[in-house]
Amino acid sequence: MKQDNVMDEKIERSHQQQYHLKTTMTLDDYPRIQGYDFEQGFNFDQFLQSYATTGFQATHLAQGIEIVNAMRREKATIFLTYTSNIITSGLRDIIKYLVKHRKVDVLVTSAGGVEEDIIKSLKPFALGQFNASGKLLFEHGINRTGNIFIPNDRYAVFDQFMQKFLERIYTIQKEQEKIFCPKDLIRELGLEINQDDSILYWAAKNNIPIFCPGIVDGSLGDLIVFFKQSHPDFLLDVSKEVLEITKLALNCEKTGGILLGGGSSKHFALNANIFREGFDYAVYINTAEEYDGSDSGAKPDEAVSWGKIKPEAPAVKIHGDATIVFPLLVAGALAETTSERQ
Repeated sequence: MKQDNVMDEKIERSHQQQYHLKTTMTLDDYPRIQGYDFEQGFNFDQFLQSYATTGFQATHLAQGIEIVNAMRREKATIFLTYTSNIITSGLRDIIKYLVKHRKVDVLVTSAGGVEEDIIKSLKPFALGQFNASGKLLFEHGINRTGNIFIPNDRYAVFDQFMQKFLERIYTIQKEQEKIFCPKDLIRELGLEINQDDSILYWAAKNNIPIFCPGIVDGSLGDLIVFFKQSHPDFLLDVSKEVLEITKLALNCEKTGGILLGGGSSKHFALNANIFREGFDYAVYINTAEEYDGSDSGAKPDEAVSWGKIKPEAPAVKIHGDATIVFPLLVAGALAETTSERQ
């Protein structure tokens, strides 16, 4: 009986403690969780603003929009990094808009991010299906990236374009004794393609550098290898790429990073900012997780530990598919409204 009384007292004390906690920590001064009210009709600006109190990744997206707005207010040099699949998708058109209108200042991408921009200017990609048979596609000369189809003939056209281009670059190397780094080679590619739907074209026209530390990891690298078989003295200075982006970062008063996906593109921009004690602002958009220790999945706070992002820097990681998230971020922070255009 005595043990029963002791147990009853413990239960009562625990209940009182819980009740006391609930009655004293009301969180009345915290923002209220609330989504968009479609009863009032639809207003896109208010719709985006409602993300701030929706919770989960919607709130992170709202934070990302505010951070990018802060980058612009403070006139930070904006680094936009992206992986090749971003250019495979329709996000290429959005990045082209940002480069054309000088909304970003520095680009960092992978080999696929360079070559697929050129290929799309020569011949478009096609919408396919995720569950299409790889064997069947291979037999018909079609490559699949997610639910996007890329027929082999696109690479045949790219091959022809690159052979002519590399001959021109090789002639410059021989006559002027100039060895190109990837950034300078990409600028020449932009001038060569001369298509106004191309990111490379507008970057070259607006003098926006595009860095590509992994330029040989793709079809572009294959074509350079083939070219070197007949031109063994053709050279590309990849080490200069590191020097160029580091010097650029050091000369910036403030820097902001919008990093789509992971890989070398993400790390190359982060690493360059170590030399200036880190980014002043950072927004990550990717689906990778940190449990395997990958840099792709690492959160901004891990970058703080390396000196890649400043400890006090506003930073957020938005876990999500960039094809969904990035257009909303651009709409909220980087796009011109219809009234502004008029």
